[in-house]
Amino acid sequence: QVRLVESGGGSVETGGSLRLSCVASGETSAIRCMGWFRQAPGKEAEGVAFIKNDGTTDYAESVKGRFAISKDNTENVLSLETKSLTPEDTAMYYCAAGRACWLKLPNKWTHRGQGTQVAVSS
Repeated sequence: QVRLVESGGGSVETGGSLRLSCVASGETSAIRCMGWFRQAPGKEAEGVAFIKNDGTTDYAESVKGRFAISKDNTENVLSLETKSLTPEDTAMYYCAAGRACWLKLPNKWTHRGQGTQVAVSS
């Protein structure tokens, strides 16, 4: 089993920044890709970004240039640097992991955490 624990969410004003983190533990050797997705109340889950073990990354168009995903392979910590946040970024952010990457189909991730809330006020 893989356990994912997120942290770093919070409330910021428009234009603010947050750094989200996710610590992976358990059978992490099977993981080939990790990522973030988000879900706002009443909306479908939306993929945000992913990073493969080889360092390849991809982002949703809505966050390109504002968010940056990274991974510390030694510590199994996934991070998401967010900046220039807007109220449209308000959502629960989930860390995810698996053998495949799922940007457009976030519900396909094998493992997911409990989420960390991001709230952006105008």
